[in-house]
Amino acid sequence: MSVDIENVNLSRYKEVKTILVSQPKPERSPYYNLEETYGLTIDWRQFIHVEPVDSKDFRKTKIKPDDYTAVIFTSKLSIDHYFRICEDLRIKVSGDMKYFCLTEAIANYLQKFITYRKRKVFVGKRTVMDLEAAFMKHKDKEKFLLPCSNLGSKNVSGFLDRNGFDWKDAMMYRTVSSDLSDLSDVKYDVLIFFSPLGIKSLYENFPEFTQDSTRIAVFGSSTSKEVEDRGLITDIKAPAPEVPSMTMALENYLKISNAK
Repeated sequence: MSVDIENVNLSRYKEVKTILVSQPKPERSPYYNLEETYGLTIDWRQFIHVEPVDSKDFRKTKIKPDDYTAVIFTSKLSIDHYFRICEDLRIKVSGDMKYFCLTEAIANYLQKFITYRKRKVFVGKRTVMDLEAAFMKHKDKEKFLLPCSNLGSKNVSGFLDRNGFDWKDAMMYRTVSSDLSDLSDVKYDVLIFFSPLGIKSLYENFPEFTQDSTRIAVFGSSTSKEVEDRGLITDIKAPAPEVPSMTMALENYLKISNAK
């Protein structure tokens, strides 16, 4: 893809040599191709991680998973922690339980815990609205439980509230900032973030952080807003119609910043 140099602020296009990606290092990634092509040093570090809610703390919520006849799964993590809590509390999940899974991948993962063919599983393509017909069919028959993290699931909870469902969310795990104290600093040419919590973690670990010449790359509008709220400059942004991935957005930047 060509880059329209006439429409960019060239003062922010300084050569890039070092990049820190705020995620765990994958086995394979298009970032590795960029690293080789542009002679970069790319480091990986998880800025946030998931911690389980202890079963003793969960008991204090007075939520009893076996009081519900249907459960909504928004991620594989929500499945893991739902069945973990049930096991810790010695709750036998009813064979009549109904499962509403936002995607096929989530539904397939459910097979680790149940005999799939014998259960009632409803599967969406991507969002809660894909399951609207199934939800509405069972609205007055079921009591719904939504396992979630401390971040909740706004799209799902909003849908349930708007339509008057009998439901309850249950925080079973937390997304929290990772300890980055072993890093001497974060003075990289580019920092890449994928969530507002990544930005929060940056400041929790490095409260004196200043952007200076560091370029910041963000994925998603909520991450971009967090950067803006912190008074930082976003130099690289995805997704966009012509740049659906972060690596594509990064390469468009590198074509200018690292041009010989």
